[in-house]
Amino acid sequence: MRNVGYKFQLGKQHFNLSGLPFAAKEVANLEATISGTTKLLDQDFSTKATIPQMNQNSVVHFATHAAFVPGLPEDSFILFGNGDRITLRNIHDTWFLTNVDLIVLSACDTGLGGILGNGEEILGFGYLMQNAGARAAVASLWSVNDGGTQALMNVFYTKLKQGNLTKAEALRQAQIALINSSKNPVGKQRGDSIVIEPLASNLGDKLSHPYYWAPFILIGNGL
Repeated sequence: MRNVGYKFQLGKQHFNLSGLPFAAKEVANLEATISGTTKLLDQDFSTKATIPQMNQNSVVHFATHAAFVPGLPEDSFILFGNGDRITLRNIHDTWFLTNVDLIVLSACDTGLGGILGNGEEILGFGYLMQNAGARAAVASLWSVNDGGTQALMNVFYTKLKQGNLTKAEALRQAQIALINSSKNPVGKQRGDSIVIEPLASNLGDKLSHPYYWAPFILIGNGL
């Protein structure tokens, strides 16, 4: 995960990404819930340290910034804690996740796809994880809220740990938990191409609003 802000330019696009304090809590809760979890934070969360370990684990969880930018595969990225970026092109060409049962992309826009300028379809991050060999991926359909995402992921892993639920059912029950919640969302978004601002009030002021519980989908084997 990444808990500090970062600014950079990619092509003509300027990114000013905030720190994600709730992502830090999300990873800490995951480590406490799932025994044997390896946690990589901020500078330790680099491509060099992370990528070689991924195929040695059955579950891989990213809690960070991401952006899907229509255009070239090199324009869309997942941000690592030390400022490294992995693009759609990198994943397509170099990632092999044949031992991974589930990869969770707890970030913005990781389930989106699009069309290149020549009309060729471009797959989003979640679908590329399947192409790389992962049996299932959890990915998002829009820019997600930091606090709301932490709440959803906490319940998801708690349900998954029970051992008697499929991945799809654990996600469904996590979504139901937010639907029934009366808590207020907090935090900022996990990806954007402009300065991150607090969530607009017209999206709803409770975690029960679909904005918070509906963005994540399961791609692949839901068992």
